[in-house]
Amino acid sequence: MPNLQHIYLDNNATTRVDDRVLEAMLPYFRDYYANPSSTHIAGLTINEAIENASWQTANLINADAEEIVFTSGATEAINLAIKGLANQNKKHIITIKTEHKAVLETCAFMESIGFEISYLTVNFDGLLDIKLLKEIITDKTLAFIGMFSNNETGVIQNIGEISKILKTKNVLFFCDATQSVGKIPIDVKSLGIDLLALSAHKFYGPKGVGALYISVKAKLKLTPQILGGGQQKKLRSGTLNVTGIIGLGKASEIAVNELEKDRNRISLLRNRLEKGLLQFENSFVNGNIENRIYNTSNICFPGVNSEQLILALGNISVSNGASCSAVTSEPSHVLKAMGLSDEKALSSIRFSLGRFTTDEEIDVAIDRILNLLEKLKT
Repeated sequence: MPNLQHIYLDNNATTRVDDRVLEAMLPYFRDYYANPSSTHIAGLTINEAIENASWQTANLINADAEEIVFTSGATEAINLAIKGLANQNKKHIITIKTEHKAVLETCAFMESIGFEISYLTVNFDGLLDIKLLKEIITDKTLAFIGMFSNNETGVIQNIGEISKILKTKNVLFFCDATQSVGKIPIDVKSLGIDLLALSAHKFYGPKGVGALYISVKAKLKLTPQILGGGQQKKLRSGTLNVTGIIGLGKASEIAVNELEKDRNRISLLRNRLEKGLLQFENSFVNGNIENRIYNTSNICFPGVNSEQLILALGNISVSNGASCSAVTSEPSHVLKAMGLSDEKALSSIRFSLGRFTTDEEIDVAIDRILNLLEKLKT
């Protein structure tokens, strides 16, 4: 009988570390602990393991190992990618209003140092109107920044079509794929992505490690944001987080082998959860239901305060927005950008399932949530 004391449906915030990832990491805490920058045998041995993890991570997105720079996570990767463009001649960047705060706040910083930032709106379903992108690109446009799949709604943008437009205009494409890498197939080469951010803890790896893909073909010369020992081709100084990188590599290897298995099982669970919860009167899914990642469902329950529901659920973990801003009572900027009123945005809940979600947990969650919705509706 599974332990249902804690039902975790907040996998877009973070995921449980896979046991196989943990097992791969443990020796690098206690046995293989040398500094990978050291020139002795012990250090060189660790460096070989880092190179293997670089290959594993690159293979997940069809990149080359030399195109991977390890970071402390997606937020640092995003800062390196965007701030690293500061010395380029062109000074216009385009992004989307529904991006993660890590992108939006870094773009605001770029504005403060003289860049022009264009924030594009989305349709009611969360998808970008491609015409807007075509119309706003000028000869001064340096880069476009866009999520692969949204962290709150799961909506997947038309990355292929966006990339085609950018390439015809010689505009760089930086994709925040934090919520997509390790869940769905991503090929940076065929998609024409120049920069891509990812984070291990979003696909069953450890927290505190991520990576930035930097296309060699794009010949980008990013300005480093962390200076010091000159590690990673001087792009990101500091002693490498060896155990974290080993974990990221292993999580990437597992994902390559189990993408379809995870997708098939989790999508069925998500659909069952969604069908059950939409029995609540006037409830509806936020975002495009055809173009979204398979593990995410963002549902509005009109007349129910999402914060009250989250507190009442107790042992069932869900979210009412991005995990980094979930402590606030402000409506989601993503849902607002999609045209929802404050009231409806504050009545919306994100459910995000994962590799360790079970059938029984979904059944228990549906019954419990429906009962609470009836009690809490105004």
